[in-house]
Amino acid sequence: MEAKVYKNNNSSIREFLCGLRIQSRVIGALILRELHTRYGRENIGYLWIILEPMLFATGIGILHAGSDSSEFAMTDIKPVPFAIVGYGTFIIFRNIVNRSGGTIEANAPLLYHRMVSLFDMLFARTILEAAGIMCSVFILIFLSYCLGIGGLPVRPLYILLGQLYITWLSFAISAIVCAATYENATIERLIHPMTYFAMPISAIFFMMEWIPNPYRGWLEWVPMAQCIEMVRYGQFDSASGKYFNFSYLSFFCTITTLIGLLALRAIRRHITLN
Repeated sequence: MEAKVYKNNNSSIREFLCGLRIQSRVIGALILRELHTRYGRENIGYLWIILEPMLFATGIGILHAGSDSSEFAMTDIKPVPFAIVGYGTFIIFRNIVNRSGGTIEANAPLLYHRMVSLFDMLFARTILEAAGIMCSVFILIFLSYCLGIGGLPVRPLYILLGQLYITWLSFAISAIVCAATYENATIERLIHPMTYFAMPISAIFFMMEWIPNPYRGWLEWVPMAQCIEMVRYGQFDSASGKYFNFSYLSFFCTITTLIGLLALRAIRRHITLN
């Protein structure tokens, strides 16, 4: 009896690993397709995935280069890296969520393939956006260090964790947006301004410790603000690690992901392929 159970377990593990390999190949193919469709092979080609967010973050950094605000005085927190890590992390959220609308209409023919799902489409786009922006942020941080207007990260792992959490959050919200905007142009047009309305509560303009209570207590419930605080904690030695909570972020992202996956499952039944 034990041998039979052991054999069944091994069979299940092999089936799972086989399915995982197939899923990985599908997502990899979708990433390559998205790269070719969006950027092509002309000029610098696929490098635009890094250069595009880098140009935006560079512009924001230049705007803050001359800042002499009292919040930056007498600390290792410099205006340029402050802007780069804040805006750079927010761009992950903005790009992933904004580009989730219309995903079904743009990729509907791919659903003829049995192994391609809505999850695969959104996940491939999420990986593509997040990877390009993360590379841009680290390159700009290094360049600011070389130019003497910034420093290297003191806790690089926290920068990576903060960006991974906001990527997870963005994917979950993008699944909800993808389902909500299917054949609903009004909601799709509202997504772009709503992402910008999220900027004031995302902590990209300030650090939590600068905000007095009770407003700081309210902001601590905003997952995006916690992600950006985590990234700044990774960049700056004097930044505080009191304003983010791994358990809360994991719980919130898990619940939001579950809602997003259920929304995709519900909308899948209404998709018609011509």
